[in-house]
Amino acid sequence: MNILGMKSTGDQTSVSVMLSDEINSFLMSHERKDRPNWEFLLRNIGHKKNFNLDEIDLFAFADCQNSYTATRLIASYLKGLATALGKPLIAVKDLNNNFEADSVVKNAKEIYLKNTKDNQLFDPQNANPSYSQDTKFKKINE
Repeated sequence: MNILGMKSTGDQTSVSVMLSDEINSFLMSHERKDRPNWEFLLRNIGHKKNFNLDEIDLFAFADCQNSYTATRLIASYLKGLATALGKPLIAVKDLNNNFEADSVVKNAKEIYLKNTKDNQLFDPQNANPSYSQDTKFKKINE
């Protein structure tokens, strides 16, 4: 199984690819307000050299509470890839900010293998970041 996973904490982003059972990872530090260069990250784990995106069976991202904006950026990017390629996508809960992208792909594989019949769980439209704190936003016209 081939899995691509990403995580961002706002000031660093990690990406991993699991090809069969071998994992290749890359971690990059950056300014909190900078969006990472996706192509640069992918190239550093062997994209277009060791694998192509259409060979990925499952996309995953860490649903990290450390930076909601960074998590939304990664979720949007992977939703676009998964939807365009017709592949599943999952948000892997990382409530305590305990792991990097290599753990994302390991956990994603475990979740996928346990729930392969639950198509809704892996539908890219349903892979949304969550935020554990009450935002206290008020909807307009309520």
